[in-house]
Amino acid sequence: MKKEEIPQDESNLSKSNVKELCYATDENGNYTTGLSTGWEPKTIALENSINAINERIEEAKQNIKSGKASPIVYFMELHRMDWITLADYVGMWKWRVKRHAKPSVFKKLNQKILQKYADAFQISVAELTNYKGA
Repeated sequence: MKKEEIPQDESNLSKSNVKELCYATDENGNYTTGLSTGWEPKTIALENSINAINERIEEAKQNIKSGKASPIVYFMELHRMDWITLADYVGMWKWRVKRHAKPSVFKKLNQKILQKYADAFQISVAELTNYKGA
């Protein structure tokens, strides 16, 4: 795209006076950089993904309240992690982390394992174990 064609659409960036660096060509065909306040398709895609994440967070809260999931699921969603990422952070197999998402198994976890999860979520063990989906 040419430098003068860099999108300047309304976006979350333009609301905060932040601009995104883009590559474009100048009048001589050489690559250069320019600033963009936003691009409508990118804004729509970002809003959709944020809405999907927020829905998963709310679903996790409801599952904790109803006793279907442990707080691990909520904090995993809140920190935008998936099972593989969380397993890497805590240094365990994915199947084991998924098993800890069951409330009955979560209640039996020892302090060392709880601390690994708390460290991964950057919270205290008390915050992790006392979260009830509020």
